[in-house]
Amino acid sequence: MNRLNLLLISLSLVLTGCGSISERPEQEPIPELNLNLPQPDCVCQPEETADFTFLEKGFTALHDAEYLESLQYFQRYQRMEKNPVANMEARIAITYLSMLPDSPIFDGAAVGKSYGKIQRDLRPEWKLHERIRQMQDSLESFLDMQAQLGELERANAELRRQLQRREEAITRLRDLTLGRDPD
Repeated sequence: MNRLNLLLISLSLVLTGCGSISERPEQEPIPELNLNLPQPDCVCQPEETADFTFLEKGFTALHDAEYLESLQYFQRYQRMEKNPVANMEARIAITYLSMLPDSPIFDGAAVGKSYGKIQRDLRPEWKLHERIRQMQDSLESFLDMQAQLGELERANAELRRQLQRREEAITRLRDLTLGRDPD
């Protein structure tokens, strides 16, 4: 009977063990996946940013030396965007076009006046497009060069007057030395 008892005990252990395997332990709940999508009840306001489409097209046309087309794109950008930064960017781009000698709207004298108005209206807190800032730097360099050119032209004119007087003095001295009448 010993064997029989041992067999019954081992059989009951095997059956008890199998029964516990079939039972599954409680699993932790799976956390919900968060996709950071706007909630249906969210009243989100998108940031107001300028649409640079016409501005970028203007840059491309300018790069391709299509000055009139570029001017039209800059003017469209100015009309379509109703914020002061976009208006300022378009003004700077158009003034830049008037600085280029090959441009049909070239007017070197008007550049100084236009850029002076731009500098008065420009606000330091405005974040201008990178290419517009480069145009602004070019305009400032152009105006500096124009001022230096004006100074050089005045100095050249003065040197020409002095040279003329010296040539006249040399001619008179030569005539006096040779005994000719200085008239």
